[in-house]
Amino acid sequence: MINSSNIKNESVRKVVEDGKLHIFDHPLIQHKLTLMRDKKTGSKDFRTLLTEISLLMGYEVSRDLPLHDVEIETPICKTIGKQIDGKKVALIPILRAGLGMIEGLLSLIPVAKIGHIGLYRDEKTHKPVVYYCKLPEDIQQRNVIVTDPMLATGGSSVDAITMLKERGCQHIRLMCLVAAPEGILKVHEAHPDVKIYVAAVDEKLNENAYIVPGLGDAGDRIFGTK
Repeated sequence: MINSSNIKNESVRKVVEDGKLHIFDHPLIQHKLTLMRDKKTGSKDFRTLLTEISLLMGYEVSRDLPLHDVEIETPICKTIGKQIDGKKVALIPILRAGLGMIEGLLSLIPVAKIGHIGLYRDEKTHKPVVYYCKLPEDIQQRNVIVTDPMLATGGSSVDAITMLKERGCQHIRLMCLVAAPEGILKVHEAHPDVKIYVAAVDEKLNENAYIVPGLGDAGDRIFGTK
């Protein structure tokens, strides 16, 4: 995790100090993120790198999942082990780019259920528009990880988390790749109980609400569209 003193934005630094923003400075994550930022990196390699980073981040994102004791019998004797409490985990990608982070997380948590929330950004207002929502029936009993590579304005993430809370979810964390200060602060203001996990906090948003320096449109780069 990165030291909060390295964060230039004072408001974002406060979110780190409050324990609600976690920034990964692991060398492997930073190396792979640099390759993803490079405009010469094609869709195939971009997808592979995103899966690898999601896997690496997943260890820390899932670090504080609640556990309970369970009695099992090894080939030698009975013993008490640990299992994830409740109905375990649900992975909720924000369509479409959030899908790119699911494979890496599933390699860690193969029994996780997957829901989908479809949002797109209005090109004029830059505000999110909902077009799809399909969630596991027992979603309110699960520890939810929402995925979206880019946390730009924060509108999509705020709306997705709000939708989940309206359906009874109480344990939600947001996992992104690159974030702008504006998006972090918007999510934290709307949902101060939700922990945010990112690989990098970038400088700002430009006039088109793209993250600077960012990595472009993550959905287009994942799926090879323009």
